[in-house]
Amino acid sequence: MQNSDSKKKELRRVVLASVVGATIEWYDFFLYGVVAGIVLNKLYFPGSDPLVSTMLAYGTFAVGFLSRPIGGVIFGHFQDKIGRKSMLVMTLMIMGVSTFLIGLLPSYAQIGVAAPVMLLILRVVQGIGLGGEWGGAVLMVYEYAPVKERGFYASLPQLGLAIGLCMASGVVALLSYVLTDAQFISWGWRLAFILSAALVFIGMWIRLTVMETPEFLKIKRHSAETQIPFFDMIKRYPGNVLKGMAARYIDGVFFNIFGVFSISYLTNSINISRTDALIGVMASAVVMCFFIPVFGHLSDRIGRTKVFFWGALITSFSAIPAFWFMLHNADNVLVLWLAIVIPFGILYASIYGPEAALFCDLFDAKVRYTGISFVYQFSGIFASGLTPLIATYLLKTGGGQPWHIVGYILFAGLVSALAALSIGKVKRTELQCRTLREAR
Repeated sequence: MQNSDSKKKELRRVVLASVVGATIEWYDFFLYGVVAGIVLNKLYFPGSDPLVSTMLAYGTFAVGFLSRPIGGVIFGHFQDKIGRKSMLVMTLMIMGVSTFLIGLLPSYAQIGVAAPVMLLILRVVQGIGLGGEWGGAVLMVYEYAPVKERGFYASLPQLGLAIGLCMASGVVALLSYVLTDAQFISWGWRLAFILSAALVFIGMWIRLTVMETPEFLKIKRHSAETQIPFFDMIKRYPGNVLKGMAARYIDGVFFNIFGVFSISYLTNSINISRTDALIGVMASAVVMCFFIPVFGHLSDRIGRTKVFFWGALITSFSAIPAFWFMLHNADNVLVLWLAIVIPFGILYASIYGPEAALFCDLFDAKVRYTGISFVYQFSGIFASGLTPLIATYLLKTGGGQPWHIVGYILFAGLVSALAALSIGKVKRTELQCRTLREAR
């Protein structure tokens, strides 16, 4: 009985450490996205054409996604060879320091072209840090959790994305509300980045109390030294890698349309205040926190691919009424908020909730960290990082109308749904045998 209680206590500690760490990492990463189209475009990429300045700012946002696979491969190698815990401590520190330094970075008006260059470098470092974080946070919980509840427990670190986005948009909304526009653009936005230092210290203190996962220790004891995890993954799981990346498509596209691009769209095209736009995104993130574990639990009951398949289709089609209501209710803030909260806060959780366990199931423990990190981070280049740029371009080609953007979302949803079906056709006996073998 004591042993069971001890395992439950350790599992709760692991969940707390993973959620807190993931929250800090996502706060740091998406804080950049929140301010890119409303501040960084003016301070670091000034120009006569606001569209060009905004696209340049979103371009540096995309660079963070380009560097995330590098972090995933580097830290994946060491986590699959050395262990999960030590690398997670390092990724948290890397992310926190780079975010703090962005808050202190002089503007283009102060130091010229060196400002955007330094901003680009820090964004690359941010991406490397997050590239090593997500997979480790998910795996710490997945490998500690009971086999039949892995969908639910692996969904809990996913709350870090929602909480981090809520914090990022909430802090910026609060600063926008209490400061004048001149104060916010001059120095107020920097406070949100500098806050990262305090959050990192809290996260480090919690994360250092967690032990290495029993599953990884078992692999280290009973397995001979293997080849480099990345090449081992490519050799044994090439099909699973491609299916996972395709399944991830709608996640990245939908999140960055509604969580990042929508702020610029609502303020510049619909002409509502920056604070109102940020509140809508923040409210969605709060609602998402309740629905992510619901869909994670549902994936344990009826199957991950089934939940993900229907989630991808329904979520993508929800963009049609969402943008229609945004377009025709510029004077009704409540309707605009609902047009974001329902698709983004509720429906999107049906994708993001089961996604972590879905990807973890694709690989064995020897290469699992490398596998899920590569799938998630490499696909993020085109699914996430390029999306605000693509959306900005599609808005222009559509004459200011959002329907080209909606078409892009529908395409992403169809690709991901078909990928989920393909994953479901993988021999279930093979997956079940491996899961039972690792549970012993």
